[in-house]
Amino acid sequence: MELARRSFLRLAAAAAALPAAPRIARSQAYPTRPVRIIVGFAPGGGTDIMARLLAHWLSERLGQQFIVENRTGAATNIATAAVANATPDGYTLLEACLPNAANGALYANLKFDFLRDIVPIAGATREAFIVEVHPSVPVHTIPELIAYAKQNPGKLTMASAGVGSGNHLFGELFKIETGIEVVHVGYRGAGPALVDLMAGQAQLMFASVSSSIGFVKAGKLRALAVTTKTRLPALPDLPPVADFVPGYETAFWQGLAGPAGLPPAVIDTLNRAVNAALSDATFRARLDELGVTGIPGSPADFGRLMADETERWGRVIRAAGIKAE
Repeated sequence: MELARRSFLRLAAAAAALPAAPRIARSQAYPTRPVRIIVGFAPGGGTDIMARLLAHWLSERLGQQFIVENRTGAATNIATAAVANATPDGYTLLEACLPNAANGALYANLKFDFLRDIVPIAGATREAFIVEVHPSVPVHTIPELIAYAKQNPGKLTMASAGVGSGNHLFGELFKIETGIEVVHVGYRGAGPALVDLMAGQAQLMFASVSSSIGFVKAGKLRALAVTTKTRLPALPDLPPVADFVPGYETAFWQGLAGPAGLPPAVIDTLNRAVNAALSDATFRARLDELGVTGIPGSPADFGRLMADETERWGRVIRAAGIKAE
């Protein structure tokens, strides 16, 4: 009787495992244990949101848990250094984003080189930002914002996720091209910055669509324009900043990267999995809700984006005279 019971349990276990067999077969080489995705900002911002969406997809796709770990501080440098110094085995990854490309121009004594020590795996998303103000600020358009700021130099505070963040750099580019004067206040992530913006402790922010669209739709923040040259399906009534400031165009990008020396097989596995997400109808629908566009492609494609953005934002930082705090 006991032998029959044991046989039944073995058969039941084998039957239960059958649907998962293809997934396990794909993941025997990598991954065989949980993987960390390091994010350089606090929870609640656009980078964190995208990392968690990818982590959930990768966990389901590759059969191991992908865990988001937030390591804030120094404009993503703490997180980037942790990944640059990690064993290149694929179990410590970086949610790379625009600030990583800017930090080489901001910080003179970094112990890592972003383009040398971090290897591109897969681009994930490109995202417009929203120029938004606290409802108490008496402006409803970009021309009104420019006029108000010029009439009240230094009165408006501009919140960001920290020095060198997308929020900061997009705002600095706007300041350069319009000649306005606003006071930058950096936080440890877009989430805390948005909290203070909604509380009226700050008045202006260039915020990602994914992190702030809910607050805009709820009337807690007033949106003035988007930073891309085209309108967004998620916010069709918002004009581009370029309609009023010719030539202004910015977008925040992010994707998956890892320490230099990562095995090509690991890079290929992760790149295929991320691209599968970006071609999945359900995943794409979620990106559409957040106002985010997928940027599928090869590791080389993502590497070119990283290099181009490093050059572009280095020029902006030098022109604006931005210094790391």
